[in-house]
Amino acid sequence: MTDNSGPRAILVTGGARSGKSRFAEKLAEDSGLQKVYLATGAAHDGEMSERIALHRNRRDGSWQTVEEPLDLCAALRRECSPGRVVLVDCLTLWLSNLLFADKDIAAETNGLCHALSALPGSCIFVSNEVGMGIVPENRLSRTFRDAQGRLNQDMAQACGKVVFVAAGLPFLLKPSSQAEIRL
Repeated sequence: MTDNSGPRAILVTGGARSGKSRFAEKLAEDSGLQKVYLATGAAHDGEMSERIALHRNRRDGSWQTVEEPLDLCAALRRECSPGRVVLVDCLTLWLSNLLFADKDIAAETNGLCHALSALPGSCIFVSNEVGMGIVPENRLSRTFRDAQGRLNQDMAQACGKVVFVAAGLPFLLKPSSQAEIRL
């Protein structure tokens, strides 16, 4: 979705603990729409349980929470409607789930990007930017980093707005107010 005439999709990306989830939650709260939190993470260990609890405690009772670790497109078709905003937190955990479930990541990413244009409501997607550090030492980590980079690029093309969050500060990447960059 690249125009402003219909439903909106926003990608919010940034590093770990950059404030991207908090920023995305504020966007949803400020929308005045009914808020749906579509959680892709699962509490496989104590640390993840603590992270999930932190996110839950930040949201008040006006949020509806839906958990869906794998079939994100079906959940979006079910939950996204006029008068609602769906916050997907996060695409990075969804990608991890797909990887460990041995799913076709390229097909799933393509399906998600194509599904956006048919959704009748607004969506906010949170995703980590993981490719800005050192090259991971092992093959699985490199495979994940590469898949995450491609997912973010594809979602940035499919979404009408892209925001990068660093140190809790949002930077609008798309649409850009800058003049066209050329040589």
